[in-house]
Amino acid sequence: MIIEVKIPSAGESVTEAAIGNWLVEDGSFVEKDQEIAEVETDKATLPLIASESGILRIRAQAGMKVQIGDVACTIDTDATQAASSKKAASAKKEKSTPVPSAAAATSEEHVQQPPAEQPLSVTKAPPAEQSKQKKDDGSVKVTPLARTIMDRNDLDVEAIIKGLTKITKKEVEQVLQANTDKKPESEQKPANKTGENVTRTPMSPLRRKLGKRLVAVKNETAMLTTFNEADMSSVMELRKKYQSKFQEKYGQKLGLMSFFTLACTRALIQFPRVNSFIDGDDMITPGYVDIAIAVQTDKGLMAPVIRNTGAMDLAMIEKEITILADKARASRLTIDEMTGGTFTITNGGVFGSMLSTPILNPPQSAILGMHNIVDRPVAINGSVEIRPVMYLALTYDHRLIDGRESVSFLVKIKELIEHPVYMLMDDADPEKALLGI
Repeated sequence: MIIEVKIPSAGESVTEAAIGNWLVEDGSFVEKDQEIAEVETDKATLPLIASESGILRIRAQAGMKVQIGDVACTIDTDATQAASSKKAASAKKEKSTPVPSAAAATSEEHVQQPPAEQPLSVTKAPPAEQSKQKKDDGSVKVTPLARTIMDRNDLDVEAIIKGLTKITKKEVEQVLQANTDKKPESEQKPANKTGENVTRTPMSPLRRKLGKRLVAVKNETAMLTTFNEADMSSVMELRKKYQSKFQEKYGQKLGLMSFFTLACTRALIQFPRVNSFIDGDDMITPGYVDIAIAVQTDKGLMAPVIRNTGAMDLAMIEKEITILADKARASRLTIDEMTGGTFTITNGGVFGSMLSTPILNPPQSAILGMHNIVDRPVAINGSVEIRPVMYLALTYDHRLIDGRESVSFLVKIKELIEHPVYMLMDDADPEKALLGI
């Protein structure tokens, strides 16, 4: 029986998708519920699941644009796994690490690849002279140590070559380079000639959608950015002092993003307009805080959302960040995990950024940009000290948020990062809270 596997729905507004990558080969045997491909939409990357076991036939190639409901492949459920054993074994071999023969594995030195000026070839001789010619074959360079081991085990060049189970990209490039080096200089093409070595790759639906949203938010909002700096000494000392205990208790490292997520949550509660967004002629102010964390992946920038951070502590936030970041990099985020955020944090500092102006994540009205930590001279009580400093940038929609609110919001984050214990207090100053003043 032939079963059709169709492109799954990714939400009501999604009508187009693309086959990102096939995880199995055409004609191979697949098991029921096995992930066989990645389907990219403008919102997320979804796995394509085999509905039954059988022989798979690909109908939509990788990179091809498809519509929701189109047939991506078919599965022949009448075929047995034995019927495709050769192809399945071949596919498995391609993904596995090459294993040399037992005799070759005992050698202390791998057989070297042929030199650039000599092609890799093995020519069979008549039976009477075949054994001698194999041992004296000069088409492949063999080191003295390798030759000794080969003679000791009665192996020739052809036996060694047959013992190799896979030709990798490295070997192919060596042969190509050898052929290029043999050509006269007049026939060799310039490496940097204009118009050559250009690769054209279709943009994924996710990146196309992201591009349209970024252009739209730039044209439709009144974006403005305010800056400040934060002394990271206290946070870094806390991490250094309690990292091992935190990791022992919670099974994961204590990062910086959780501190900023908690600080932003406290600041958003105090400045609710920064947590708001515009809907037509109305201002919508949620009574909760859902913070999106920007994660760079191979398929582009994604921003999974941590729900209700106001009810979470530092350890809970850190755990959720780790889970969502891992899912984002594995292209396993759901639509629900990527929608509904009220505020976004992006960290360009992990790539070495000193300062930037982050762009809004619509329909949100503000986004915080973190940057790298650099030792800088700072005036402390009339003297100059070297402190680890991070520049902070808050981009906001000036239609909704005034300068006073944006600056005060960023100053609040600065205070909470420089005095992390304040995050436990409703008041900014625990001493005043203690004294009741």
